[in-house]
Amino acid sequence: MFEPADPITTAPPPPPPPRGSGAKTGILIAILILLAGACVYLFVQTRDLRADLDKTQDSLAAEVASLKEQSAITAESSHRTVERLRDQLETARRQASMAAGQAKTDALKNIEDTRKKLEAAQALQAQQMNSQISEVKQTTDTKFSAVGTEVSGVKSDVASTKSELEKTIADLKRTAGDVDGQGVLIATNGKELAALRALGERNYFEFKLNKSKSPQKVGDILLQLKKADPKHNRYTLEVTADDKKVEKKDRNINEPLQFYTSKARQPYEIVVNAVQKNEVAGYLSTPKVQNQRN
Repeated sequence: MFEPADPITTAPPPPPPPRGSGAKTGILIAILILLAGACVYLFVQTRDLRADLDKTQDSLAAEVASLKEQSAITAESSHRTVERLRDQLETARRQASMAAGQAKTDALKNIEDTRKKLEAAQALQAQQMNSQISEVKQTTDTKFSAVGTEVSGVKSDVASTKSELEKTIADLKRTAGDVDGQGVLIATNGKELAALRALGERNYFEFKLNKSKSPQKVGDILLQLKKADPKHNRYTLEVTADDKKVEKKDRNINEPLQFYTSKARQPYEIVVNAVQKNEVAGYLSTPKVQNQRN
């Protein structure tokens, strides 16, 4: 009997390649190419930088050498300049010393010349002064004699004036005052008023009043002419003293008008010596001693 034959066995087919393996390989190759390009680029850049660095070092070395050379030249020039300036300074010092010596000599000579001129001028001035003193002395002696004669004349005039003044004082009228009733010396003209002043017993203020709407200050009071009657030699005055107004009505010429103020214990006196149309003239008499205000 025939045995059955073994069935024919076949190898299984190879598994299919994994999906995407070809893409990954392409990407890897591309990366390797990029890296190779980058290495080449870096190599080229490094070579260029090294070449530039070498050039820069050479340039710097040349500049340093040039600077050293210029510095050496400048130092030499500065040294020569300093030496030249030092020589000029020394020359200037010598010239200044010589000029100072000459100036001192000239100054001493000028001082000596000035001293001699001053002594000569003083001697001349003393001579002229002595001459003038002699002339003045002679003139003074002559004038002194004349002055002595004039003084004698003045003494005589003073004696005559004093005698005349005494006579005028004796001729002064004494009238009773309208306030205290005592005798009052009054002056009727300028000569007699001067005699009253000479006595030195009271103060005197002359005035001339015109008829007006405003009062006039006389001494330390106010006077206002209200009426003037030249035909009968009469007048009317308004007197303002201590802020009070008093009217002296229809008074006669050379009649003393008396009134008291807070400033003095003795009365004030008004005397009118002349009456004309719308005008009167006279004087105000006040005590020498005034009360002190608080």
